[in-house]
Amino acid sequence: MNKAKKLKFILAFFILFTVCGFGQEKRDRIKVLKTTFITTALDLSEKESQKFWTYYNAYDEKQYDIRRNVIGPINDKMRGKGIDAMKTGDALMYVIELQKAEEDLFNLRKKLIQDLKPVIGPKKILKLFKAEDDFNFLLLNKYKEGKKD
Repeated sequence: MNKAKKLKFILAFFILFTVCGFGQEKRDRIKVLKTTFITTALDLSEKESQKFWTYYNAYDEKQYDIRRNVIGPINDKMRGKGIDAMKTGDALMYVIELQKAEEDLFNLRKKLIQDLKPVIGPKKILKLFKAEDDFNFLLLNKYKEGKKD
């Protein structure tokens, strides 16, 4: 994507982020923005798009569930003086749970790559990883800006 096109897209992204329906949940708005961002970055054909989003959405939901239902509750227990107040046995149990969750996330990513290779090929898979990183960077910066206001 050339610089002018990228700049226009980023500007449209921030406008969409700001104007996007106020009644919707944040996660839904972010998902729409992420879909738009990835679609633009990968320049998917209609045929690629149909299969790609089937695989990617399944992956995204599973990884979200792991982060929310396994990693999230453990992180909640570690806030504040949580770690210092833990018994060693409990800490070990949480380490094992976190290790398992990270392994599950890794395996999900591996499966996504295997599923996508015949659909979009290795170059677009690399573009996907870059687009995810770029999107997360933009989202984090937007979040930080909101915290300042």
